[in-house]
Formats: sequence, C-alpha cells, structure tokens
Amino acid sequence: MDPIGEKILEVAKAELGYREESGGYTKYGDWYGKNVDKSPYFATAAWCDMFLAWAAHKAGVAEWAGQFAYTPFHAAWFKQQGAWGTDPQPGAIVFFDWGGSKSLDAIDHVGIVEKVEGKRIHTIEGNADGVHLKRKVRTPDTIVGYGYPSKVKVKGKSVESVTSSGAPPEKYVPKHAAPAPKVDSLGGGATAVAATQGVAPRERENPPQEQHLPGLTDLLTIALAGSVALAVGKSAVVKLPELRIPGSLRLEGLRLPTSSPIRVRKRGRHHRTPVALPADVTPADLAAADRETVAMPLVSAAVAAEAEDREFWSQISRLEEEGDLEFWSAIADAVAEAEVKVPASGERA
Repeated sequence: MDPIGEKILEVAKAELGYREESGGYTKYGDWYGKNVDKSPYFATAAWCDMFLAWAAHKAGVAEWAGQFAYTPFHAAWFKQQGAWGTDPQPGAIVFFDWGGSKSLDAIDHVGIVEKVEGKRIHTIEGNADGVHLKRKVRTPDTIVGYGYPSKVKVKGKSVESVTSSGAPPEKYVPKHAAPAPKVDSLGGGATAVAATQGVAPRERENPPQEQHLPGLTDLLTIALAGSVALAVGKSAVVKLPELRIPGSLRLEGLRLPTSSPIRVRKRGRHHRTPVALPADVTPADLAAADRETVAMPLVSAAVAAEAEDREFWSQISRLEEEGDLEFWSAIADAVAEAEVKVPASGERA
C-alpha cells in the first residue's frame, strides 16, 4: 500500500456515491476553479482528475499527489518526479487510455487503486460512466501506468511526517496546474476565455479511441478559425427571405429559432485550461454562430426527402425501360377493357 495513496483513499471512500449535478456541475470542479486554477470553466468540466486533486488536498498530501485537471500532464508530472511505473499497488494513481496504447499523451481517464487481485484492478474513480463517483474493476489492457505519490520527493518534508502525524489539510498553493497554452500566434490579447476544444464526449465505459492531433496550436487554429467563419457567415443566413434547396423544394419564409433545441456541453478532453480568443472575436460571436447551425437539420431533412423521391422515380423509370412492368400494364389494360364491356345493373347481355 502506498502510504500517501492510503490517505487519499480514506477521503475517496467517504465520497462514494457522489453524482454530478445538472449541467455537469461538481463540487470538485468548483473547488478546483476557485483554489487551483482560477476559472469558472472547471465547475462543469469532466472531473476525474479534479476529484483526486480535491481528495489529496483534504488528506493534506497535495504536494505528493499533484493538483491537475488534465490527465496527460498529471502522468507526465509523476514521471518527471521519478514516481512512475507499471506495477499496480493499492494507493497508486492509475491512468487509462481506452484505445489501449501505452502513450502518456493518449491518456483519457484517471482513478486511484483500492486493491489488486491478480489482473483485476479495483479502483475508485470520479466521473466514472460519465457522472458517478464509484468503484470499478479494470484490466491491464486499458491501463497506461501508475503514479506513486509516496515516491515523490517534497523538499523539507518526509512521507513519514505526514502519514504518522495525522496533520490537517494544508492551504494549497497551486504548483502543478496545467499551464494556459500560448495563443500569441493566433493574434489578439483579449481576456475573454473559451474552452480550447469543442464538443467532447462524456466519459463512459470503454469509449472509442480519440484522434490525437499533432499539436495544441494546430488544434486551436482549426477550432478558432471555424468559429470565426461561422460568426462571419451568420448574417448571410438570417437575412435570406427564403432558404432555397437544390431542386424543387423550398422552405418558404424560414425563421430560425433563437436558440438550438439541442443542448451541447462544451468540454475539453481532460482538460486544458481555457485560452484567450483573438481580439476581434468575442464569446458572444461564437454563441451566435452556434445558434445559426440549427438551420442545418432542416436543410438536411429537405434535401434527404427530395433525394428519396428522385431515387424512387428513377427506379420506376428504369423498370419501365427494361419492360419489367409490361406484364402488369397488360393486366391493367385488360381489366379496364372488361369493366367497359360489363352491362349496367338490370340490363341483359
């Protein structure tokens, strides 16, 4: 048993059964955004690593466990501290990649090991199955590695002094929070912030492997350029008197709703700190651009209906050309001719 991890486990067990609230709010993310990396973004962000940061703080061992919201950075920190390995043990911080790689950059999720039974790793995890704080049983195929808190060297302090004294939680000064990425190359120095990545799937049991782009700067460039393009194009959409669809279909006098009927929760992938937008783009521009995309389902539905009609009549035309309907046409003609020859009621043939 890792002695530092044991203290974290004591706190974690007392929290079992917690579930995130409406809108993704958790007390762990709220605490993190107020005490470690000051931003309201974290209150509704995916919270597996922020739960461990909170538990370590409550146990008074934050300097040994680290305080992170972004799991790849947390794993890299353990490795830099010489406290990283692949042997499971109770109290170790366990990192997962649902794609099965052993790359620190591909890590998706984190928890803490409660016990080990052969190849069955029993854990306690925040944000498990998307919304729960609960026990899970994992296997090595999705585990990237382990961080061992007691192997972290803290200047002027020893593991024994903390684990034997029962010292109260310390007032934590952020030292290990994920740094805000630089976006100078994107232009502007605005202080408005937004999530660096768009929509990300909620944590779930064995979710599909994510595509990892070459660099954060490239990702930010793509995301922000797309948002700017939407903001610039929104006026052209709302000013159209009617929305024209290729072919014969039209949506006359289309009025766009003021808000999307679909709620999208914007969250990063465990979880980069928000960054500044370019000076000529505001969060209001991005929100307005998002609202305009509600027209696309209507456009898509209309185009699909027309495509279906065209496909049906093209098949009928083909059958007529090939003579497949000739037999049935002959029967229909014969029936029509017979009806003409039948005498009216009361008449004799």
